[in-house]
Amino acid sequence: MNWWANAALSVEVLAAYRLRTALSISGIVIGVAAVIVMVAVGLGAERQIMERIESMGTNLVFIVAGKTRVSGGRIRRSSLSKTLKPEDVRAITAECPSVQMAAGSIKRSIIIRHQGQTVKTGLIGLEPDGFAIRNFTVDQGRTYTDDEERSKRRVVVFAPTAAKNTFGEKPPTGKAVRLARQPFRVIGLTAAKGMDLNGSDQDDKVFVPLSTAMRRLANVDYLDTIFVKVRDGVPLSRAEEEIKTIIRKQHKLKNRNDDFSVYNQLDLIKLQKGTARTLTLLISSTAALAWLVGGIGILAVMLMAVRERRSEIGLRRALGARDVDIRYQFLFEAGMLAGAGGIGGLLIGLFGTWLTATMGWGPTIVSWPTALGAISASIFLGLLCGYYPATRAARLTPIEALGLE
Repeated sequence: MNWWANAALSVEVLAAYRLRTALSISGIVIGVAAVIVMVAVGLGAERQIMERIESMGTNLVFIVAGKTRVSGGRIRRSSLSKTLKPEDVRAITAECPSVQMAAGSIKRSIIIRHQGQTVKTGLIGLEPDGFAIRNFTVDQGRTYTDDEERSKRRVVVFAPTAAKNTFGEKPPTGKAVRLARQPFRVIGLTAAKGMDLNGSDQDDKVFVPLSTAMRRLANVDYLDTIFVKVRDGVPLSRAEEEIKTIIRKQHKLKNRNDDFSVYNQLDLIKLQKGTARTLTLLISSTAALAWLVGGIGILAVMLMAVRERRSEIGLRRALGARDVDIRYQFLFEAGMLAGAGGIGGLLIGLFGTWLTATMGWGPTIVSWPTALGAISASIFLGLLCGYYPATRAARLTPIEALGLE
């Protein structure tokens, strides 16, 4: 068999019907391109999730007042509780050998007043160790001290977005502001952290000592959240069990259900990555349908080609071509169609991935194994869909093909 001659003949035949050839491979082009783009977006989303979780701190365990549930791929609070107290933080630190440090926190909305302007932002009452636990670093000034925490000092640390909304481009450190009409002095500015897992701006907030927030601003005696940093090398699950035991003892729950929820960074990672992968799988499955439609298009085109080229088949058989020669000829053409569709889909997919990242629609990571796998699968699909037409053509006798019977 002369492979080069067959290849030249296949190219000549396919080029003679450009529109039909283009339409037959369009499904494969769309399917391969969509799979490449969606997998790239999915991998980019997973990397972004990991970066955001790591920006929250490492080896973290969260204790939330009340019960939580998973909804929409996120952990949401389903019931409130006022039983989580600062004493629980002290007990966790003193009695849990797996814990390196812990910090209580409350979260509220607050109005900032400065030189006649009012700005609404988030208020975080946080113990001093919370900055280290949550990986908040300082760009300007400093954070508050344990002495300022104990004495309920009216000092505040701004995050970048809240500072820009309040002071514009001017440095905030040393400025005087009012929080809920009470005077506070700005002592620091944190470094930017970007969006959190829920898509909220982590930098649109201000931090004050927890005791100040609880007594002077919110007038509460309970916490919303306790952040715990686990010692290096200690399994987070072990720390969780120790924490649950201590808090149940503190709250004297005995046979009652927990009035708090505990989860860790691994829970967040699994939940968020699972959500991203589910979305990627769903969209990629839709793209695979277009890919299968492309295979059906190749099947239809090859069946038409067999019917239109009966005289060619008959002439080649009369001149001594074997069944295998005819079969390979049509399989080669089917493979060329699928391969062209796969390569076209790869180029469009790479362009789509670049465009998605360039336009800021989301981070992307090209998966070359997925791209090569999509092209290989396309060629296999083309050969599979071309096998029946090729076999049908190979079974024609010279008399049948030339219509002499």
